[in-house]
Amino acid sequence: VQLQASGGGLVQAGGSLRLSCAASGRTSSNNGMAWFRQAPGKERAFVAGISWNGRYTSYADSVKGRFTIAREYAASTMYLQMNTLRPEDTAVYYCAVARQAVAGTDAAGYKTWGQGTLVTVSS
Repeated sequence: VQLQASGGGLVQAGGSLRLSCAASGRTSSNNGMAWFRQAPGKERAFVAGISWNGRYTSYADSVKGRFTIAREYAASTMYLQMNTLRPEDTAVYYCAVARQAVAGTDAAGYKTWGQGTLVTVSS
């Protein structure tokens, strides 16, 4: 499977963006998926995850109430709606497919990664 992330860009603080992650190739709906992000000089960090059936979602504390993760099975696509963006949300955002049906917070639990899309939030 290949993942293609898109939707990043430059936005002012308080604005919104929606990221998309399109899967192609040997896609499977039996795996959890997630978004991670990596800011300059920092390690890659978990942002949000969604289970294989979409029933269970989880979020980093820093984005709870502002970001929403969803997946559309017919289109093999995952989304991250980001509202009330802050300068500290600036990072490269990566989508990933988990090794299991649930989406954990440890990057080691993911087997496939997209190329990343840059989100820049200006103050």
